[in-house]
Amino acid sequence: MKIACVVVACLLLCASPALRAQRGVTFESLDKLGKIKADVYGGGARGVLLAHGGRFDEGSWRAQARALAASGFRVLALRFRGDRLNPDGSPSAEGSDEDNANDVLAGVAFLRAHGATSIAVVGASLGGDAAARAARTAPGSIERIVLLGSSGGESPEKIGGRKLFIVARDDRSGEGPRLPRIEANYAKATPPKKLIVVDGSAHAQFVFATAQGPRVLDEIARFLSAP
Repeated sequence: MKIACVVVACLLLCASPALRAQRGVTFESLDKLGKIKADVYGGGARGVLLAHGGRFDEGSWRAQARALAASGFRVLALRFRGDRLNPDGSPSAEGSDEDNANDVLAGVAFLRAHGATSIAVVGASLGGDAAARAARTAPGSIERIVLLGSSGGESPEKIGGRKLFIVARDDRSGEGPRLPRIEANYAKATPPKKLIVVDGSAHAQFVFATAQGPRVLDEIARFLSAP
């Protein structure tokens, strides 16, 4: 069955109580300086850690996490220890780059301790930067990495494993278009790697609320499922 069909079916089947199953967990950071909260979905030997962007939280991955869990993945949606709420109640990730990367590695360790024999990380924007830093800090700890709206930061050639870069063509920050830097880092990254540019201007996780959302989820599922 094609991955696209699987993802659509998973989204439709998420009404099932078994596929809605989710539990909150708390575990210690690797540096022993903080507690990390996360949501767990699904089971199995293929672990996927979801690292959110700066204006999101672990709950923002709910639809994508359920779809991946229904496809047989053990999914951990992470809350960074530096996450805070703005006065209006919206989330804001305010931890340091080092802490965020450490939190990703703590999540990787949690997945391995609970049955995952392979680890992939899907990181959006700030979460992608944290995932890439974690991969550089602990070579071999992450087998596959998806950088959604993230260039991966410095030294992209030191990010190990398989890499998938996804960005909207007209995505912009206050410094200008994101695509040129992402293309530059993609060029420096070692294979195996793939770059996907989708239509629109939605940044990172915001793309899931657009017409490109199903395609992006399909591409991520295909990448994670490839032998």
